[in-house]
Amino acid sequence: MDEKQQIVVKARLSLGSESHSVEGCKGGMVSEQVVYVKGECMSIFKEFITKHNVPNDVPDPDEIVSSEDDETPSHVVKSKKIRRESN
Repeated sequence: MDEKQQIVVKARLSLGSESHSVEGCKGGMVSEQVVYVKGECMSIFKEFITKHNVPNDVPDPDEIVSSEDDETPSHVVKSKKIRRESN
């Protein structure tokens, strides 16, 4: 029973100059501590990413794909596929 009262799961995150330490909830099973630590770590990651957001001048990959689609006529690609399937 003493094992259930101990904190078994610990995590230490170093994100750039920031350092974070997370411990599992005392009194829980190991699996409960893992779930708790994972949730806390994900919250820390989300906060870090939000704080250090990528600049706006970096294009979104979806925008790159959509601009390429606009330049290439879609009917040409479809006709090539149809010809390959017919042969």
